[in-house]
Formats: sequence, C-alpha cells, structure tokens
Amino acid sequence: MKHQPTKRCDWANNGDKLMLYYHDHEWGVPVHDDRGLFEFLVLEGAQSGLSWDTILKRRENYRKAFKNFDTTRVAVMTAKERARLLHDSGIVRNRLKIESVVNNAKRFLEVQKEFGSFDAYVWQFAPKKIVRGVLTAKDIPASTEDSERMSKDLMGRGFTFVGPTICYAYMQAVGMVDDHISNCIIKR
Repeated sequence: MKHQPTKRCDWANNGDKLMLYYHDHEWGVPVHDDRGLFEFLVLEGAQSGLSWDTILKRRENYRKAFKNFDTTRVAVMTAKERARLLHDSGIVRNRLKIESVVNNAKRFLEVQKEFGSFDAYVWQFAPKKIVRGVLTAKDIPASTEDSERMSKDLMGRGFTFVGPTICYAYMQAVGMVDDHISNCIIKR
C-alpha cells in the first residue's frame, strides 16, 4: 500500500512549523476566552496588507509589546510606551496599527462592560450554521454578510482595523467559521 502524503489547506503547506501548528491546532477552533479574542483582534489587524506568516512569526513579540493582550493594561499605555513600540523590530512598526491596538483595547473594555464579556458580544455575528470543509481554497470568501455586519458594528463602536475582510479572517481564526478544505486532515 502506497503512503499518501498528509494533505492540509494550501496556505499551511509552506513547511514552517509555526504555520503547521497554527493550522492544525488553532485555526477554526472556537475561542471563547476574552484575552484570546483580543489577541486575535490585534493580530488580524496587524496582518492588514501583510501575510499571516509575517504576523505569526512575531506573535510572541506582540504578546510582550502588548502586555500579554491584557486589555486593561493596554488601554492605558502611555504615549511614551506607544512611541517606543515604533522602534520595536519584533512587531510591525506602523503608528496607525499601534494606536489601533490601544484604541481597540479601550473599545473592548466598553463592550465587556455592556455585554458582560467580549465573547457574548462577538459571537452574535457567527453564522447560524457553521459550514465545514469548503471544497477548495478558491471557495473561501474574502468576506461575508456576517463579517460585514460585524465590521459595521465594531466600527460604529469606534474600533479600527476591522474591515469586513479582517473580520472574516478573525472569524476564521477564532472558530466562528471553519474553512478547512474538504480533503484537509483537520476535521472538527
């Protein structure tokens, strides 16, 4: 019997161990922890215009730079702390993206206060029925009506770097949708 190679979603087949781990153990797995939800909000916003690989390789640096994604600590970061991050080669040194993290931490805290948790708020945008195992990578949309609703609501609350495409990538990252291709080894 001939051994069949392990099949994963095309984007995870670059041989990078971080990417393989992320694909196999995180992508598409439901996240209900507010700290984890904030982490992915930060990372997906940082990815805007860049590859996921670029951000994934800097993930630990993001954790250090943004106080392990503790929203109460990030929300009060001083102008001096934010300016220092512009010189931190371990993260994407983009002033708008750095300011966005601090702004979004403040908005995140407001949502927690209103809804009891960010989890209770954000999961209302998940599709009513999760579609699993899209046929091919070409079948994966860049955005959906659900991600557009999420984006509009987040922007209305003052969040930044939360366009419909970023929101859809966020939905994939936190398991609101599961876009593993149909012949991927991952079956949830």
